[in-house]
Amino acid sequence: MVTSVPRLVVAAPSSGSGKTTVATGLMAAFAARGLAVSPHKVGPDYIDPGYHALATGRVGRNLDAYLCGPELVAPLFAHGARGCGLAVVEGVMGLFDGAAGQGGLASTAHVAKLLRAPVVLVVDASSQSRSVAALVHGFASWDPQVRVAGVILNKVASDRHEELLREALDESGVPVLGVLRRAERVHTPSRHLGLVPAAERHGEAVAAVAELAERVRAGCDLDALLALARSAPALPDAPWDPAAAVAGAFPAPGAGDPAAGPGAQDRGAAGPGPAHAGERRPGADGGPCTAADGRPARTEGRPAAGGGRPGSAGGRPAGADGLPAYAGPAGAGGYQPVAGGRPGSAGRPVVAVAGGPAFTFSYAEHAELLAAAGAEVAVFDPLRDEALPEGTRGLVIGGGFPEVYATELSANEPLRKAVADLAAAGAPVAAECAGLLYLTRELDGHPMCGVLDATARMTGRLTLGYRDAVAVGDSVLAAAGTRMRGHEFHRTAVEPGAGAAPAWGVRTPRPRTEGFVQRGVHASYLHTHWASAPGAARRLTERCVTS
Repeated sequence: MVTSVPRLVVAAPSSGSGKTTVATGLMAAFAARGLAVSPHKVGPDYIDPGYHALATGRVGRNLDAYLCGPELVAPLFAHGARGCGLAVVEGVMGLFDGAAGQGGLASTAHVAKLLRAPVVLVVDASSQSRSVAALVHGFASWDPQVRVAGVILNKVASDRHEELLREALDESGVPVLGVLRRAERVHTPSRHLGLVPAAERHGEAVAAVAELAERVRAGCDLDALLALARSAPALPDAPWDPAAAVAGAFPAPGAGDPAAGPGAQDRGAAGPGPAHAGERRPGADGGPCTAADGRPARTEGRPAAGGGRPGSAGGRPAGADGLPAYAGPAGAGGYQPVAGGRPGSAGRPVVAVAGGPAFTFSYAEHAELLAAAGAEVAVFDPLRDEALPEGTRGLVIGGGFPEVYATELSANEPLRKAVADLAAAGAPVAAECAGLLYLTRELDGHPMCGVLDATARMTGRLTLGYRDAVAVGDSVLAAAGTRMRGHEFHRTAVEPGAGAAPAWGVRTPRPRTEGFVQRGVHASYLHTHWASAPGAARRLTERCVTS
């Protein structure tokens, strides 16, 4: 099957250049013209896709050549972009920055090559004039397989400044497709892990996206950009299909990809897992940043995805501002969760998935894989719902910001007890990062669910990076010895008590075990993408039936 969706990759020389501003603005501007726009983000980021979803009305999807393997990037893209008239892919960090020490693996350039997509380079021109041509020439000529086909100049000071920049770029052969003037940054507040997720900002986020759309519409040549997107050749890859993935029809990651560069073909979990070459810098464009010494900061866990769309989610009515009362982990263009969590029908067990402002991080493919494996997915909000969805047989709690909502989560005593009772009954419970914190006895002194004999607290230390891991023992997600790729991103620490086995063996940044496995519970700081290991969804769903 051939995929011929027009597509653009929005990249930059470095973080902070304005990728998120331009990419989100382009998505919203083209959507306002009536195009069905498919939004994508390079890398493990969960926050930017929430804003992309607001801009397009479709779930934001990640394209991560490390977590999923290069061979799944194009199929996952084709799955998300099916039926759309345009796809916009926001890059990560600088164009050629990827997994540290891995020869460009998982960089924006790598993904652009895998998608055969033209690249639009967003350049912060605030402190240069003629030198911009040398910078663009360098990026356009560095890798002949990466087609840098246009430039959008950001933070341009005046008409004269624009004139000087255009004159210089005339000699580079790379056309200027847009100019955005220096202006007050559209208000997108940040905190300890980057931008505040769209699901937490409701009307403010809608207004911010509308402002981005207007700025991009006024400053960019949308017709030329669309023509460029339509110049992308067809992809021969069949769209990823969750049912086929659960049945084992897609190749296992790690088969190798020459475009990934040196070291990309042998990434076993027993070997050192590269940290991503950076992480989110609060207030920047949403791309990762490095530590002060230039090395990756150490991660401990990262919240999961805000892929909700304007409208309703999880059966709750939309608010007056067009946002859902809470954003669940799936939305338009993805699997639609059961409204309100009715009991499973035709023998399909209900798997409850945490959503709401405290748990906004989850990849849309997780819910799709659970559904394909035979589950009914029911989204609930631990801040508001005092009971698990009716008929719940399994529980998935992704990432988010429980430390921000610790008081409210703790105050919902009936739900905490319901979670503890479900786990005590041996039901399968899969928790990542924020979910791990929620299962501990307490977080910063606030009582949590008490499923795990452990306490959690905020720290001043950022733990960050890609990880290769091996399952230490059997669990509801994996058999002993299973290799899995993941990503950590957090500023918390968990102090374990006794009674639980570790979940993973990880060698970087130091040899260690990580996470908890006890009865049906698998809890870890590691964020994983189940498209690379669809057996996890099948295994959890099967356990729902047998537990």
